[in-house]
Amino acid sequence: MIPRPRLFNPLSGSYELASGATVSGPAEMVGAVRVALAGLDPLPGDSGAIDLRHDPALGSEAYKLVVGSRGVEITAGGRAGAFYAGQTLHQLLPDASYRFSAGATWSVPGVRIEDSPRFAWRGLHLDVARHFFPKREILRLVDLMAVHKLNRLHLHLADDQGWRVESRAYPLLNEISSHRPRTMTNLRGEPETYDDLPHGGHYSLDDLAEMAAYARAREIVIVPEIDVPGHASAILAAYPSLGVDGESHTVLDRWGISPAILSPLPPTVEFLTTIFDELAGALGETPYVHIGGDEVVLDHWAASPEITAYRDSLGLASVSSLQSWFLRRLADLLAERGSRAVVWDEAFVSGGLRQDTLVMPWRGMGVGRRAAAAGHDVVATPVFPLYFDYAESASRDEPKSLGDVITVADVAAFAPAPDDWTEEERSHVVGAQAQLWSEYTADARTLDYRAWPRACALAEVAWHGAAGEGFAERLEAHLRRLDALGVEYRPSGGPRPWQRRRPHRPSPHTMADIMERLDRMTHDAESTRPSI
Repeated sequence: MIPRPRLFNPLSGSYELASGATVSGPAEMVGAVRVALAGLDPLPGDSGAIDLRHDPALGSEAYKLVVGSRGVEITAGGRAGAFYAGQTLHQLLPDASYRFSAGATWSVPGVRIEDSPRFAWRGLHLDVARHFFPKREILRLVDLMAVHKLNRLHLHLADDQGWRVESRAYPLLNEISSHRPRTMTNLRGEPETYDDLPHGGHYSLDDLAEMAAYARAREIVIVPEIDVPGHASAILAAYPSLGVDGESHTVLDRWGISPAILSPLPPTVEFLTTIFDELAGALGETPYVHIGGDEVVLDHWAASPEITAYRDSLGLASVSSLQSWFLRRLADLLAERGSRAVVWDEAFVSGGLRQDTLVMPWRGMGVGRRAAAAGHDVVATPVFPLYFDYAESASRDEPKSLGDVITVADVAAFAPAPDDWTEEERSHVVGAQAQLWSEYTADARTLDYRAWPRACALAEVAWHGAAGEGFAERLEAHLRRLDALGVEYRPSGGPRPWQRRRPHRPSPHTMADIMERLDRMTHDAESTRPSI
């Protein structure tokens, strides 16, 4: 089973579970199990094959599952625990149960399971700005996350290369900023080439509401990201007045770090406040909003007399401190609306964050430890081993990737809360999340290839705290479930012939070298320079 339960004791006997079996118990928990076992079409009733009980003392995500000759008994701490018990019950069934089969009956082995997660945040991040993934792909990803008890879907909705959500208050965002005429196809250092194919798309607010409700039914929270104040080319293409000098911009058709930056002046704050309100209106309860803060090039702020005067009026000594003030102002506005701000680690390095701001240390766990020591909750997101846009081998057979190598074994060996941290530091690690940046992930088939089975290892680590005994063997068996679900994962022996398109260029740098360079950057609040 993946992720491995904390306690798994086989019992004698078994139970024949038929499609349309009755589920009884508290209505909310019955609904959760029915969603988890949707392919088996279980029906609510007063008594039946699956009996549910509520025990809040267990904790909201915890459950106990007992299968015997008289049926299935589930005791859960809440709706989430009932849902996860349903997912575990499904993994006890044959692989074929993940395929549609009307009227089937499955044998469930006798077992006693007790389970609860180590971390509250078990996430996947998907960049839909560089390449857009339509609603149907988001819903499918939610289903696959649910199978693995992952519970946070971080959607990167805005970047230089595209804006991906409707705004009724600022309609030029979805009319202008959501598409570009072409996309760069070369790798860094190669002559520039483009595909000359228009690319774009955006989610309507109704789409966002549907996606959030669908995810919520599967115990997944959507975390929207509007990355500011940098990465702003797409926003400024529609509303150049939100920039420093009002100059015109275009939605970028190439990769790299752009100097485009939003102004920190009050009109920008008003704009973003409206956007946050629109997002929350569509998503419903929005416990987290990611505001970026990464790879910000502050040159235009430093050169602007108007912004310098504004900075002086606030009593701030530097443009770096002005960025800190700007992000804290946004976090304050979100807090007033019941949401916690989430940032990338550059924002922590700049200083001045609200104490309740979550930090994602993408540049390594060194800066993550410093954030935890400062009292910030941390979601472990380091490039190594959690950037799934990196190739799984240094072979040209891999699809074109930003770098290499990050393997399933690397993910399985990851410790989100390392043993050499203090107990206080470890207590601030709330979870782990893998990143799927999409510069070189342009379609759903490539997304499948990059995500799975590395995300299976992530699920094990985030649920259990570490990859449990026999993980490699359990993963090999679990791949048959992915086959039944139609997931085009990367085989352990390497890509299939049709997965070798757009060949990868092996990196001249080791992951150790990359992480050492990134760690050095975390000690300089103004380390980011434009690359385009």
